[in-house]
Amino acid sequence: MAVTHINPESLPAPSGFAHASRSSNGIVHLAGQTAMDAHGAIVSGGIVAQFRQSFANMLTALAAAGGTPADLLSVTIYLTDIPDYQRNGREIGRIWRELAGDTYPAMAGIGISALWQPEAMIEIAAVAHIGAAVAVSGS
Repeated sequence: MAVTHINPESLPAPSGFAHASRSSNGIVHLAGQTAMDAHGAIVSGGIVAQFRQSFANMLTALAAAGGTPADLLSVTIYLTDIPDYQRNGREIGRIWRELAGDTYPAMAGIGISALWQPEAMIEIAAVAHIGAAVAVSGS
């Protein structure tokens, strides 16, 4: 199985990792994305602004790997302040729908004490499968 490492030019150059790794069978692992802007600085404005930037960064890496939000299998969100995220859940949900539509993959939100960049409040990692039909079923 061949693996391609993908580093979109619109994201800050990675050091010691790849933004995305795509296997020949279409599985894509997306590295954790913080709210880093194109200049390498964490955006200000609180959890909502940081969610928007982190999620957009992750979607940029996914697109560079040939995928779309519909290809997402799972998303893991690491948070330094879960109550703050919960208080802003409606706005965060609105941003999700704006950027990715109204289909949601398997997800986890995990509380942590710190991220690599001290000012980062959120990091989003994901797994996608490009080329697979995704069906949504109710329960």
